[in-house]
Amino acid sequence: MSAQRERKAETAASIRLRKGGEPIVCLTAYDAPTAKALDSHCDLLLVGDSLGMVVHGMDSTVGVTLEMMILHGQAVMRGADKALVVVDLPFGSYEISKEQAFDSARRVVAETGCGAVKVESGIYAADSIAFMAERGIPVMAHVGLRPQAQLVTGGFKAKGKTDSERDMIIAEARAADEAGAFAMVIEGTDEALSAEISKMVSCPTIGIGASASCDGQILVTPDMMGMFAWTPKFVRRYADMAGVIDEAAAAYARDVRARTFPGEKETYRLKKS
Repeated sequence: MSAQRERKAETAASIRLRKGGEPIVCLTAYDAPTAKALDSHCDLLLVGDSLGMVVHGMDSTVGVTLEMMILHGQAVMRGADKALVVVDLPFGSYEISKEQAFDSARRVVAETGCGAVKVESGIYAADSIAFMAERGIPVMAHVGLRPQAQLVTGGFKAKGKTDSERDMIIAEARAADEAGAFAMVIEGTDEALSAEISKMVSCPTIGIGASASCDGQILVTPDMMGMFAWTPKFVRRYADMAGVIDEAAAAYARDVRARTFPGEKETYRLKKS
C-alpha cells in the first residue's frame, strides 16, 4: 500500500480551484493554540472581525481596529501550517478608497504573513477588490448579511426576503466575482438565493447560514464549540466547551479551598547542595 500523500499548504489559488468540488472546510481562529488544533481539519482559517464580539466582548464588530486584526492574525499564523489563513479588514479600514484598502491589506499581509484578506462587499468594494488583486493581494468577498453594515441594515437579520434585497445581494456578488475575488462568503441568506449565487459566480462560495448549496461552510468556532448560551439558528453545536470549562474551574476551586492543590506531584522539593 502506498504512503498517503502529504497534504500541501492551501493558497488562495488552490482554494479557487475547489469550485464545484469537495466542500471547503472553514472555521474562525483568533489565537495560536486554537489555530494549531484546527489546522489539520480545515482548508481555510478566517481571523474574523467577529473576534470583537466573541473574544473582546464587544456588542458588534464596528469597534474592531486594524491593529487588533494584525495582532490576532500574527497569533493564528504561529499555529497554522496547512490551512490558508485569511484576515478580515475591519470597519473603516477599506471603504474610503481603493488606495486605503490596498494600504490596509498591505499592512495585514506584510505584518502577519497571512495568505489573503476578506472584505464585506457592498458594490462600492468591487473597485478595491480589483485594485488589491491586481497588486498581488488575494481577496475574499462577503455578501448577504454583512455585520459591519448592521447599523443601516437593521441588525443581524437574515437577508433576501424582498425582491429589492435579493437584487442588491446578487449585484454585490456579481460585482465582487467580476472584480477578481478568489472566494466569497455568503452569510445569513435565503436558501434559494444562496444556491442562485453559487451557480452564478465563478469563485467558490463559503456559506454561513446560507445552506448546503455553497461550495464550502464556515462557522465561528466559539459558537460551534458551545462557548455561549445563545447562538444563531444556523449554528450546529459540536461540543459544550463552556460546560467543560465550568466543571474544570469548579474542581480547581474545590481543591484550592480544601488545600489539596497543590499536592505532592505539583510541589518542588529541591535537594540542598
